[in-house]
Amino acid sequence: MKKLYSIEVIDDCENTILLPADASIPANLKRAAFGTIKVDCSIALQKFGGNVVRISEDLLQTLKIPPVSPVLHVFFEGDILYLGPLVGIFTSGFGSGEVKPIGDRSIIFSKLLAVQNTAGVTAFLFGAQHINWDAGTINGLFYHDGWKRFEVPFPDVIYDRIPNRRTENLPKIKRVKERLQKDYLIPWYNPGFFNKLDIYERLLQENSIADFLPETLPFTSFSIVERMLGNYGHIYIKPKNGSLGKGIHQVIFDKKDQNYYMRFKEQSGEKRLLKFDTLEKLVQHITAKQNISNLIVQQGIHLMRSEQKPVDFRVHTNKNKQGIWEVTAIAAKIAGAGSATTHMNSGGIVKAVDELTDLDKNHELLKEKLVSSALKISKSLEKHTEGTIAEIGFDIGIDRKGRVWLFEANSKPGRSIFKHSSLKRDDLLTRRLSLEYAVFLHEQSIKKPEDIYK
Repeated sequence: MKKLYSIEVIDDCENTILLPADASIPANLKRAAFGTIKVDCSIALQKFGGNVVRISEDLLQTLKIPPVSPVLHVFFEGDILYLGPLVGIFTSGFGSGEVKPIGDRSIIFSKLLAVQNTAGVTAFLFGAQHINWDAGTINGLFYHDGWKRFEVPFPDVIYDRIPNRRTENLPKIKRVKERLQKDYLIPWYNPGFFNKLDIYERLLQENSIADFLPETLPFTSFSIVERMLGNYGHIYIKPKNGSLGKGIHQVIFDKKDQNYYMRFKEQSGEKRLLKFDTLEKLVQHITAKQNISNLIVQQGIHLMRSEQKPVDFRVHTNKNKQGIWEVTAIAAKIAGAGSATTHMNSGGIVKAVDELTDLDKNHELLKEKLVSSALKISKSLEKHTEGTIAEIGFDIGIDRKGRVWLFEANSKPGRSIFKHSSLKRDDLLTRRLSLEYAVFLHEQSIKKPEDIYK
Protein backbone atom coordinates (compact mmCIF):
# COMPACT_ATOMS: atom_id res chain seq x y z
CA MET A 1 0.00 0.00 0.00
CA LYS A 2 1.41 3.41 -1.02
CA LYS A 3 -1.18 6.12 -0.66
CA LEU A 4 -1.14 9.76 0.36
CA TYR A 5 -3.14 10.81 3.42
CA SER A 6 -3.76 14.02 5.31
CA ILE A 7 -3.35 14.06 9.11
CA GLU A 8 -6.04 14.96 11.59
CA VAL A 9 -5.49 15.15 15.33
CA ILE A 10 -8.03 13.51 17.64
CA ASP A 11 -8.32 14.34 21.35
CA ASP A 12 -10.94 11.88 22.62
CA CYS A 13 -8.60 8.88 22.85
CA GLU A 14 -4.98 8.06 23.62
CA ASN A 15 -2.12 6.24 21.89
CA THR A 16 -4.32 5.56 18.87
CA ILE A 17 -4.20 5.73 15.09
CA LEU A 18 -7.41 5.47 13.03
CA LEU A 19 -7.16 4.58 9.36
CA PRO A 20 -9.87 4.97 6.69
CA ALA A 21 -12.36 2.12 6.38
CA ASP A 22 -11.16 1.27 2.88
CA ALA A 23 -7.55 0.74 4.02
CA SER A 24 -6.60 -2.92 3.66
CA ILE A 25 -4.56 -3.33 6.81
CA PRO A 26 -3.31 -6.58 8.31
CA ALA A 27 -4.80 -7.58 11.64
CA ASN A 28 -1.46 -7.80 13.45
CA LEU A 29 -0.45 -4.12 13.33
CA LYS A 30 0.77 -3.19 16.81
CA ARG A 31 3.32 -0.44 16.31
CA ALA A 32 3.66 2.87 14.49
CA ALA A 33 6.86 4.37 13.12
CA PHE A 34 7.86 7.88 12.12
CA GLY A 35 11.50 8.28 11.22
CA THR A 36 13.53 6.07 13.57
CA ILE A 37 10.96 6.21 16.39
CA LYS A 38 8.76 3.12 16.78
CA VAL A 39 6.10 2.86 19.50
CA ASP A 40 3.41 0.38 20.53
CA CYS A 41 -0.08 1.74 19.95
CA SER A 42 -3.64 0.89 19.00
CA ILE A 43 -4.28 0.85 15.23
CA ALA A 44 -7.85 0.49 13.97
CA LEU A 45 -10.11 1.28 11.04
CA GLN A 46 -12.50 4.22 11.08
CA LYS A 47 -16.16 3.79 10.25
CA PHE A 48 -15.90 6.22 7.35
CA GLY A 49 -13.57 6.48 4.38
CA GLY A 50 -11.59 9.37 2.96
CA ASN A 51 -7.87 9.95 2.70
CA VAL A 52 -7.43 10.93 6.34
CA VAL A 53 -5.32 9.36 9.07
CA ARG A 54 -6.42 10.37 12.57
CA ILE A 55 -3.77 10.36 15.29
CA SER A 56 -4.24 11.03 19.00
CA GLU A 57 -2.47 14.11 20.32
CA ASP A 58 -0.25 12.17 22.72
CA LEU A 59 0.92 9.76 20.02
CA LEU A 60 1.64 12.65 17.67
CA GLN A 61 3.97 14.06 20.31
CA THR A 62 5.56 10.69 21.11
CA LEU A 63 6.35 10.10 17.43
CA LYS A 64 7.57 13.71 17.20
CA ILE A 65 5.51 14.42 14.08
CA PRO A 66 5.92 18.17 13.51
CA PRO A 67 2.84 20.37 13.11
CA VAL A 68 3.91 21.20 9.54
CA SER A 69 3.19 17.66 8.28
CA PRO A 70 -0.29 17.89 6.71
CA VAL A 71 0.21 14.90 4.38
CA LEU A 72 2.12 11.62 4.48
CA HIS A 73 2.36 8.17 2.95
CA VAL A 74 1.44 4.99 4.79
CA PHE A 75 3.23 1.64 4.49
CA PHE A 76 2.73 -1.69 6.28
CA GLU A 77 5.34 -4.33 6.98
CA GLY A 78 5.23 -7.00 9.70
CA ASP A 79 3.39 -5.54 12.68
CA ILE A 80 4.50 -1.95 11.95
CA LEU A 81 2.58 0.92 10.36
CA TYR A 82 5.08 3.34 8.80
CA LEU A 83 4.11 7.01 8.47
CA GLY A 84 6.27 9.17 6.24
CA PRO A 85 8.76 9.34 4.81
CA LEU A 86 10.60 11.80 7.01
CA VAL A 87 13.33 13.21 4.76
CA GLY A 88 16.42 14.92 6.14
CA ILE A 89 18.26 17.22 3.74
CA PHE A 90 21.87 17.23 4.93
CA THR A 91 23.98 20.28 4.17
CA SER A 92 26.38 22.81 5.75
CA GLY A 93 26.93 26.55 5.95
CA PHE A 94 24.38 27.42 8.62
CA GLY A 95 24.49 30.81 10.31
CA SER A 96 22.73 32.35 13.29
CA GLY A 97 20.09 34.28 11.33
CA GLU A 98 16.46 33.22 11.53
CA VAL A 99 15.33 34.84 8.27
CA LYS A 100 18.21 33.39 6.24
CA PRO A 101 19.50 30.48 8.36
CA ILE A 102 21.72 29.22 5.58
CA GLY A 103 22.70 32.52 4.01
CA ASP A 104 22.08 33.13 0.32
CA ARG A 105 21.20 29.46 -0.19
CA SER A 106 18.15 29.86 2.07
CA ILE A 107 15.93 30.77 -0.87
CA ILE A 108 17.00 27.66 -2.80
CA PHE A 109 16.13 25.40 0.12
CA SER A 110 12.88 27.20 0.89
CA LYS A 111 11.78 26.52 -2.70
CA LEU A 112 12.77 22.87 -2.36
CA LEU A 113 10.88 22.43 0.92
CA ALA A 114 7.86 24.23 -0.52
CA VAL A 115 7.05 21.19 -2.72
CA GLN A 116 7.09 18.61 0.08
CA ASN A 117 3.29 18.37 0.28
CA THR A 118 2.90 17.58 -3.41
CA ALA A 119 5.77 15.10 -3.09
CA GLY A 120 4.07 13.47 -0.09
CA VAL A 121 7.00 13.76 2.32
CA THR A 122 7.90 15.60 5.51
CA ALA A 123 11.23 17.27 4.76
CA PHE A 124 13.62 19.36 6.82
CA LEU A 125 17.10 20.83 6.63
CA PHE A 126 19.90 19.93 9.03
CA GLY A 127 23.64 20.00 9.55
CA ALA A 128 26.08 18.13 11.78
CA GLN A 129 25.52 20.61 14.63
CA HIS A 130 21.76 19.93 14.77
CA ILE A 131 22.08 16.25 15.74
CA ASN A 132 21.47 15.05 19.31
CA TRP A 133 23.11 11.63 19.20
CA ASP A 134 22.12 10.68 22.76
CA ALA A 135 18.41 11.37 22.21
CA GLY A 136 18.36 10.11 18.63
CA THR A 137 16.77 13.35 17.45
CA ILE A 138 17.54 16.31 15.20
CA ASN A 139 16.66 19.96 15.73
CA GLY A 140 15.51 20.31 12.13
CA LEU A 141 14.78 23.43 10.10
CA PHE A 142 11.37 23.40 8.43
CA TYR A 143 9.93 25.93 6.02
CA HIS A 144 6.27 26.85 6.49
CA ASP A 145 5.43 30.55 6.21
CA GLY A 146 9.00 31.20 7.26
CA TRP A 147 11.72 29.09 8.87
CA LYS A 148 10.81 27.11 12.00
CA ARG A 149 12.68 24.59 14.16
CA PHE A 150 11.22 21.34 15.44
CA GLU A 151 12.77 18.35 17.19
CA VAL A 152 12.21 15.26 15.05
CA PRO A 153 13.53 11.68 14.98
CA PHE A 154 16.42 10.66 12.78
CA PRO A 155 14.91 10.57 9.27
CA ASP A 156 13.85 7.62 7.13
CA VAL A 157 15.91 8.88 4.20
CA ILE A 158 18.67 11.48 3.75
CA TYR A 159 19.12 13.67 0.67
CA ASP A 160 22.73 14.86 0.40
CA ARG A 161 23.09 18.55 -0.44
CA ILE A 162 26.63 19.18 0.80
CA PRO A 163 27.68 22.17 -1.34
CA ASN A 164 31.25 21.34 -2.35
CA ARG A 165 34.06 18.80 -2.25
CA ARG A 166 36.06 20.66 0.40
CA THR A 167 33.18 20.49 2.87
CA GLU A 168 32.40 16.91 1.95
CA ASN A 169 35.93 15.88 2.93
CA LEU A 170 35.83 17.48 6.37
CA PRO A 171 36.28 14.81 9.10
CA LYS A 172 33.11 15.84 10.99
CA ILE A 173 31.00 15.58 7.83
CA LYS A 174 32.44 12.17 7.04
CA ARG A 175 31.75 10.97 10.59
CA VAL A 176 28.10 12.05 10.45
CA LYS A 177 27.55 10.37 7.11
CA GLU A 178 29.23 7.13 8.18
CA ARG A 179 27.43 6.93 11.49
CA LEU A 180 23.93 7.60 10.13
CA GLN A 181 24.39 5.08 7.32
CA LYS A 182 26.21 2.30 9.16
CA ASP A 183 24.85 2.56 12.71
CA TYR A 184 21.30 3.62 11.87
CA LEU A 185 21.02 2.09 8.37
CA ILE A 186 19.46 5.26 6.94
CA PRO A 187 19.37 5.26 3.11
CA TRP A 188 21.36 8.17 1.69
CA TYR A 189 20.99 9.48 -1.85
CA ASN A 190 23.02 11.71 -4.15
CA PRO A 191 26.25 11.45 -2.18
CA GLY A 192 29.49 12.94 -3.40
CA PHE A 193 30.60 14.69 -6.56
CA PHE A 194 31.53 13.23 -9.92
CA ASN A 195 35.17 13.25 -11.00
CA LYS A 196 35.23 14.07 -14.74
CA LEU A 197 38.00 11.63 -15.65
CA ASP A 198 36.65 8.86 -13.44
CA ILE A 199 33.18 9.20 -14.99
CA TYR A 200 34.68 9.15 -18.49
CA GLU A 201 36.68 5.98 -17.81
CA ARG A 202 33.68 4.20 -16.28
CA LEU A 203 31.30 5.10 -19.08
CA LEU A 204 33.88 4.09 -21.67
CA GLN A 205 33.24 0.50 -20.57
CA GLU A 206 29.66 0.75 -21.90
CA ASN A 207 29.57 0.15 -25.64
CA SER A 208 26.22 1.92 -25.98
CA ILE A 209 27.63 5.04 -24.29
CA ALA A 210 31.19 5.15 -25.60
CA ASP A 211 30.16 6.93 -28.84
CA PHE A 212 28.89 9.88 -26.76
CA LEU A 213 32.28 10.50 -25.16
CA PRO A 214 34.83 12.97 -26.55
CA GLU A 215 38.37 11.73 -26.06
CA THR A 216 39.42 12.74 -22.54
CA LEU A 217 42.81 12.06 -20.99
CA PRO A 218 44.71 13.10 -17.88
CA PHE A 219 47.21 15.87 -18.53
CA THR A 220 50.34 13.78 -18.06
CA SER A 221 52.61 15.21 -20.74
CA PHE A 222 53.05 17.89 -23.38
CA SER A 223 52.83 15.24 -26.12
CA ILE A 224 49.19 14.47 -25.22
CA VAL A 225 48.23 18.12 -25.76
CA GLU A 226 50.22 18.24 -29.00
CA ARG A 227 48.72 15.03 -30.37
CA MET A 228 45.10 15.86 -29.50
CA LEU A 229 45.40 19.39 -30.86
CA GLY A 230 46.76 17.96 -34.10
CA ASN A 231 43.86 15.51 -34.32
CA TYR A 232 41.00 17.84 -33.46
CA GLY A 233 42.09 21.42 -34.21
CA HIS A 234 40.89 22.63 -30.83
CA ILE A 235 40.81 21.11 -27.34
CA TYR A 236 39.81 21.98 -23.80
CA ILE A 237 42.12 21.81 -20.80
CA LYS A 238 40.02 21.77 -17.65
CA PRO A 239 40.14 20.79 -13.94
CA LYS A 240 39.14 17.23 -13.06
CA ASN A 241 36.82 18.46 -10.35
CA GLY A 242 35.83 21.87 -11.64
CA SER A 243 32.37 23.39 -11.82
CA LEU A 244 30.61 26.43 -13.32
CA GLY A 245 33.19 26.61 -16.10
CA LYS A 246 35.96 27.71 -13.74
CA GLY A 247 39.52 27.02 -14.86
CA ILE A 248 38.58 25.90 -18.39
CA HIS A 249 40.96 26.83 -21.21
CA GLN A 250 40.07 26.42 -24.88
CA VAL A 251 43.15 25.87 -27.03
CA ILE A 252 42.97 26.46 -30.80
CA PHE A 253 45.54 25.98 -33.55
CA ASP A 254 45.14 28.31 -36.52
CA LYS A 255 46.54 26.55 -39.60
CA LYS A 256 46.61 29.79 -41.61
CA ASP A 257 48.88 31.83 -39.39
CA GLN A 258 50.43 28.80 -37.61
CA ASN A 259 49.74 30.34 -34.19
CA TYR A 260 48.13 28.96 -31.07
CA TYR A 261 45.27 30.72 -29.28
CA MET A 262 43.99 30.22 -25.77
CA ARG A 263 40.58 31.46 -24.61
CA PHE A 264 39.77 31.50 -20.88
CA LYS A 265 38.33 33.61 -18.06
CA GLU A 266 40.40 35.20 -15.33
CA GLN A 267 39.41 34.81 -11.67
CA SER A 268 38.33 38.44 -11.82
CA GLY A 269 35.75 37.46 -14.46
CA GLU A 270 37.59 39.10 -17.36
CA LYS A 271 37.56 37.06 -20.58
CA ARG A 272 40.95 36.64 -22.24
CA LEU A 273 42.22 35.53 -25.64
CA LEU A 274 45.97 35.06 -25.79
CA LYS A 275 48.15 34.32 -28.81
CA PHE A 276 51.30 32.15 -28.71
CA ASP A 277 53.79 31.36 -31.47
CA THR A 278 54.58 27.97 -29.91
CA LEU A 279 52.51 25.36 -28.11
CA GLU A 280 55.22 25.08 -25.47
CA LYS A 281 54.69 28.69 -24.36
CA LEU A 282 50.92 28.20 -24.21
CA VAL A 283 51.21 25.08 -22.06
CA GLN A 284 53.72 26.79 -19.79
CA HIS A 285 51.22 29.60 -19.23
CA ILE A 286 48.58 27.10 -18.04
CA THR A 287 50.86 24.96 -15.91
CA ALA A 288 52.45 27.97 -14.20
CA LYS A 289 49.20 28.51 -12.31
CA GLN A 290 47.74 25.00 -12.09
CA ASN A 291 49.07 21.59 -11.06
CA ILE A 292 48.87 19.40 -14.15
CA SER A 293 47.87 16.39 -12.01
CA ASN A 294 44.53 18.14 -11.48
CA LEU A 295 43.92 18.74 -15.18
CA ILE A 296 42.40 16.80 -18.05
CA VAL A 297 42.60 17.33 -21.81
CA GLN A 298 39.38 16.93 -23.78
CA GLN A 299 38.63 16.75 -27.48
CA GLY A 300 37.03 19.90 -28.91
CA ILE A 301 33.73 19.48 -30.78
CA HIS A 302 32.41 21.65 -33.60
CA LEU A 303 29.00 22.29 -32.11
CA MET A 304 25.81 23.28 -33.86
CA ARG A 305 25.39 27.03 -33.79
CA SER A 306 22.63 29.49 -33.00
CA GLU A 307 23.01 33.23 -33.49
CA GLN A 308 26.36 32.29 -35.06
CA LYS A 309 27.59 31.04 -31.67
CA PRO A 310 28.16 27.51 -30.31
CA VAL A 311 25.20 26.02 -28.47
CA ASP A 312 24.99 23.04 -26.15
CA PHE A 313 22.29 21.75 -23.80
CA ARG A 314 21.72 21.29 -20.08
CA VAL A 315 19.58 18.20 -19.52
CA HIS A 316 18.33 17.29 -16.03
CA THR A 317 17.29 13.76 -15.14
CA ASN A 318 15.61 12.64 -11.91
CA LYS A 319 14.36 9.37 -10.52
CA ASN A 320 10.66 9.46 -9.70
CA LYS A 321 8.77 7.74 -6.88
CA GLN A 322 8.68 4.51 -8.91
CA GLY A 323 12.50 4.61 -8.98
CA ILE A 324 12.51 5.24 -12.75
CA TRP A 325 14.67 7.81 -14.52
CA GLU A 326 12.93 10.59 -16.39
CA VAL A 327 14.08 13.78 -18.09
CA THR A 328 12.78 16.76 -16.13
CA ALA A 329 14.33 19.72 -17.95
CA ILE A 330 16.10 20.65 -21.18
CA ALA A 331 17.60 24.06 -21.86
CA ALA A 332 19.80 25.38 -24.65
CA LYS A 333 22.90 27.36 -23.67
CA ILE A 334 24.38 29.77 -26.21
CA ALA A 335 28.00 30.79 -25.67
CA GLY A 336 28.72 34.39 -24.77
CA ALA A 337 30.89 36.52 -27.02
CA GLY A 338 34.55 35.57 -26.63
CA SER A 339 33.78 32.82 -24.12
CA ALA A 340 35.41 29.40 -23.96
CA THR A 341 32.18 27.83 -22.67
CA THR A 342 28.39 28.28 -22.66
CA HIS A 343 28.20 28.83 -18.89
CA MET A 344 25.97 31.72 -17.78
CA ASN A 345 28.69 33.17 -15.57
CA SER A 346 30.79 33.53 -18.73
CA GLY A 347 28.10 35.43 -20.58
CA GLY A 348 26.14 32.42 -21.85
CA ILE A 349 22.45 32.83 -22.63
CA VAL A 350 19.79 30.27 -21.70
CA LYS A 351 16.90 29.61 -24.06
CA ALA A 352 14.20 27.01 -24.46
CA VAL A 353 14.94 24.65 -27.35
CA ASP A 354 11.88 25.94 -29.23
CA GLU A 355 13.36 29.45 -29.12
CA LEU A 356 16.31 28.41 -31.32
CA THR A 357 14.55 29.63 -34.45
CA ASP A 358 17.68 29.72 -36.62
CA LEU A 359 18.47 25.99 -36.31
CA ASP A 360 18.14 23.85 -39.41
CA LYS A 361 16.97 20.91 -37.26
CA ASN A 362 13.49 19.84 -36.17
CA HIS A 363 13.02 20.88 -32.54
CA GLU A 364 10.99 17.83 -31.54
CA LEU A 365 13.49 15.41 -33.06
CA LEU A 366 16.29 17.32 -31.36
CA LYS A 367 14.57 17.01 -27.96
CA GLU A 368 13.88 13.31 -28.55
CA LYS A 369 17.59 12.76 -29.24
CA LEU A 370 18.57 14.61 -26.07
CA VAL A 371 16.01 12.72 -23.95
CA SER A 372 17.02 9.32 -25.29
CA SER A 373 20.73 10.02 -24.78
CA ALA A 374 20.33 11.45 -21.26
CA LEU A 375 18.22 8.50 -20.06
CA LYS A 376 20.68 6.00 -21.51
CA ILE A 377 23.63 7.75 -19.83
CA SER A 378 21.75 8.06 -16.50
CA LYS A 379 21.17 4.32 -16.37
CA SER A 380 24.80 3.59 -17.22
CA LEU A 381 26.11 6.06 -14.64
CA GLU A 382 23.94 4.43 -12.01
CA LYS A 383 25.54 1.06 -12.77
CA HIS A 384 29.07 2.42 -12.54
CA THR A 385 28.73 4.78 -9.57
CA GLU A 386 28.92 3.95 -5.86
CA GLY A 387 26.03 5.02 -3.70
CA THR A 388 22.48 5.88 -4.70
CA ILE A 389 22.12 8.62 -7.30
CA ALA A 390 18.74 10.03 -8.22
CA GLU A 391 19.51 13.36 -9.87
CA ILE A 392 21.99 14.32 -12.61
CA GLY A 393 22.64 17.44 -14.64
CA PHE A 394 24.23 16.79 -18.05
CA ASP A 395 26.03 19.16 -20.39
CA ILE A 396 25.38 17.60 -23.77
CA GLY A 397 26.46 18.87 -27.17
CA ILE A 398 25.30 18.03 -30.68
CA ASP A 399 27.78 18.61 -33.48
CA ARG A 400 27.03 19.95 -36.93
CA LYS A 401 26.46 16.42 -38.24
CA GLY A 402 23.91 15.65 -35.52
CA ARG A 403 26.12 13.44 -33.33
CA VAL A 404 25.53 13.58 -29.56
CA TRP A 405 28.44 14.30 -27.18
CA LEU A 406 28.52 14.17 -23.39
CA PHE A 407 30.75 16.91 -21.94
CA GLU A 408 29.95 16.72 -18.24
CA ALA A 409 27.73 14.98 -15.71
CA ASN A 410 27.02 16.72 -12.41
CA SER A 411 25.66 14.92 -9.34
CA LYS A 412 24.59 18.22 -7.77
CA PRO A 413 23.56 20.28 -10.79
CA GLY A 414 23.23 24.04 -10.56
CA ARG A 415 19.84 25.66 -11.01
CA SER A 416 20.70 28.87 -12.85
CA ILE A 417 18.95 27.70 -16.03
CA PHE A 418 15.61 27.79 -14.20
CA LYS A 419 15.69 31.57 -14.08
CA HIS A 420 14.40 31.41 -17.66
CA SER A 421 10.66 32.09 -17.70
CA SER A 422 9.79 29.11 -19.91
CA LEU A 423 11.47 26.67 -17.48
CA LYS A 424 9.36 27.42 -14.40
CA ARG A 425 7.35 24.20 -14.72
CA ASP A 426 10.57 22.25 -15.20
CA ASP A 427 11.99 23.91 -12.10
CA LEU A 428 8.99 22.75 -10.08
CA LEU A 429 9.19 19.22 -11.49
CA THR A 430 12.90 18.77 -10.72
CA ARG A 431 12.35 19.94 -7.14
CA ARG A 432 9.32 17.71 -6.63
CA LEU A 433 11.03 14.60 -7.99
CA SER A 434 14.13 15.31 -5.89
CA LEU A 435 11.92 14.67 -2.85
CA GLU A 436 9.50 12.15 -4.39
CA TYR A 437 12.34 9.70 -4.92
CA ALA A 438 12.61 9.49 -1.13
CA VAL A 439 9.17 7.80 -1.13
CA PHE A 440 10.53 5.02 -3.33
CA LEU A 441 13.74 4.68 -1.31
CA HIS A 442 11.83 4.56 1.97
CA GLU A 443 9.49 1.85 0.71
CA GLN A 444 12.45 -0.17 -0.59
CA SER A 445 14.17 0.06 2.79
CA ILE A 446 11.00 -1.38 4.38
CA LYS A 447 10.05 -4.01 1.82
CA LYS A 448 13.43 -4.94 0.30
CA PRO A 449 16.17 -3.78 2.67
CA GLU A 450 18.61 -6.20 1.08
CA ASP A 451 18.52 -4.08 -2.10
CA ILE A 452 19.32 -0.90 -0.17
CA TYR A 453 21.96 -2.13 2.24
CA LYS A 454 23.84 -4.52 -0.04
